Amino acid sequence: MVAFGGGHGLAAALAAWRRITPDLTAVVTVADDGGSSGRIRREMPVLPPGDLRMALTALAGDDADTRRMAALLQHRLGGSGVLAGHPVGNLVLTGLVEMHGGDTVRALDDVCRLLGARGRVLPMADVPLDLVAQVESTDPDDPARARTIRGQVAIATTPGRVREILLSPADPPVHPDVLDAIATADVVSLGPGSWYTSVLPHLLVPRLRDALAASRARVVVVLNLEPQPGETDGFSPEEHLFVLQSHLGGVALHTVIADEASVVDRRGLLSAVRECGAELVLAPVAEDRGVPRHDPVRLAGALREALRSVVAARQGMEIGERVPQPLVPGPVREGDEGNAAHGAW
Repeated sequence: MVAFGGGHGLAAALAAWRRITPDLTAVVTVADDGGSSGRIRREMPVLPPGDLRMALTALAGDDADTRRMAALLQHRLGGSGVLAGHPVGNLVLTGLVEMHGGDTVRALDDVCRLLGARGRVLPMADVPLDLVAQVESTDPDDPARARTIRGQVAIATTPGRVREILLSPADPPVHPDVLDAIATADVVSLGPGSWYTSVLPHLLVPRLRDALAASRARVVVVLNLEPQPGETDGFSPEEHLFVLQSHLGGVALHTVIADEASVVDRRGLLSAVRECGAELVLAPVAEDRGVPRHDPVRLAGALREALRSVVAARQGMEIGERVPQPLVPGPVREGDEGNAAHGAW
């Protein structure tokens, strides 16, 4: 399977997927321009390493030695000098890329071996990307209601609603291994994560979008638990899906997974999912601690149920896509209560 995304959202997805399959490829955004990654990409001819590092550590092996190594790569240097704030892993990746003559994929494979990674990490493009957004102010008295904002950090921190997102360069080169992974995938996942700056950018790369449109893989979308300030203020789950649908460009959508406690209008979301030709899986996938974070074990359980038809096809069995009773109730019908129990609809 292939997981698209970046940052904490992709790390959460990988923590769930690794419980299901070892044949896992993370395709990671390379548009970060803030913090350590921003400093490195301004000073060195390399891809921003931060999101790549997070994906690598999310896939690290479970033995004590590799976990300690993963913790080291995540460790941020202290002090007040020029190295302050840099995660060790960002510097290690940058050094390996330089040692390999600019070959980022070879450097990532080296770190995967070092970590005993359960899968592989690849960049979504072979060159650093910049995001350009049209952001609409929420202030009715603002004379300039729409602004063009450049850069991931600026977009995420500009008050207002993102109305459009573009890439620069618009048609970046993509490593052949990424295209091969998509072509041979049984499953592709998008989300969770920053919708406009981590999830949608993958669909803006023409080579990636074309490969996804040609793929026979089942496409699964994991919706966010709540809107993100500066990107999707006030967005409902169905609005997230509408925006995604407008960027699919021929890419089929098969399953949408949402946290049952995060959905207010279940009928509205179900209608939006059906418009996409997909099925909806509602399940408790958030942590119990009150923080908006996906629980890897719960999310893995929802993903397993969503993919039963893929497993069945591989085993030569005929099993319907709906999960049988009594695990979940049937689809919501007219007259049913809006707060029906969770399940696959």
